[in-house]
Amino acid sequence: MHHSQINSDIRNLITEGTVIPAHPLALTAARQLDKTHQRALTRYYIDAGSGGLAVGVHTTQFAIRDVGLYRPVLELAAETAANWTKRPLAMVAGLAGPTNQAVTEARTARDIGYHAGLLSLAAMKSASEDEIIAHCTAVAAEIPLVGFYLQPAVGGVILSTRFWQRFASIDNVIAIKIAPFNRYRTLDVLRGVAAAGALDRVALYTGNDDHILLDLMLPFDLRDNGVSTRTYFKGGLLGHWSVWTASAIKQFERCKAARHKDSVPADLLALDARVTDCNSAFFDVANNFHGCIAGCHEVLRRQGLMQGLWCLDPDEGLSPGQKEEIDRVYRAHADLSDDAFVAANRDKWLA
Repeated sequence: MHHSQINSDIRNLITEGTVIPAHPLALTAARQLDKTHQRALTRYYIDAGSGGLAVGVHTTQFAIRDVGLYRPVLELAAETAANWTKRPLAMVAGLAGPTNQAVTEARTARDIGYHAGLLSLAAMKSASEDEIIAHCTAVAAEIPLVGFYLQPAVGGVILSTRFWQRFASIDNVIAIKIAPFNRYRTLDVLRGVAAAGALDRVALYTGNDDHILLDLMLPFDLRDNGVSTRTYFKGGLLGHWSVWTASAIKQFERCKAARHKDSVPADLLALDARVTDCNSAFFDVANNFHGCIAGCHEVLRRQGLMQGLWCLDPDEGLSPGQKEEIDRVYRAHADLSDDAFVAANRDKWLA
């Protein structure tokens, strides 16, 4: 599947930039798929105004592959979305593992109706740059790719500007989620895409939870031989956006409106730090992100969109002190939550 085959409305949506939450996995106390709450989450993201969904990604738990849930979870999200809305929705499937596995997952996602694959390179840690590019090229032959620069703390691989230039030169790459949580490495990706001459084709999406709003509003000037090329992050694909999503979409629209202007309101700049503060609790920064999935589950549990915090790995849960940190940001940043929106619609989503 080539990106030229994607419905033009959806292709434009990805290119122009949108909000794509990383979809969590709702489980029962027996750690089985909770279809009722899983569907409710999909409906929540759609009604909140999301432009797409990322399913089978880190927030969905990579372990779904080990328990036979990869296809069922992707199918459930796609079916729920198709039955809930007729507006364009970019469906992105997480792809992982060595080449044979990633290619098989790409084919599965394509056959279900997903438009693109977010390619994790965590399984390629010991591979050379040439081997990783060959891996990406093989997967791109099956489905349009969204590149993924994942921070090393949760399994990412450090990659060079040269790598990102070569990656962006692959014709079927349509976007890159930039999530190294590191400004230097973020710039490496931007410089690589610019060097490939691919800024018009490859949409830049932030996954940098430490600077979400700044990434979305600020210009980046890339210099080559004294000539500047100005570019912007177009949207975001974030686990952080799996919670308080309706509010996140309002923040995204404010950031988008601030682009290309001579000045940005100080209140909007300051809001970036408040969002980062919330993320520090949800993503368990104090414990090197150990509780990042369970932290999002806790917010959704409080809203009634999940029954509990259960992860597929019984050892995965909130870290010591994380619940108290979530309590703190709930008190400090209550105006950033979307609790009222969820309360008003939850019964409908759970029906």
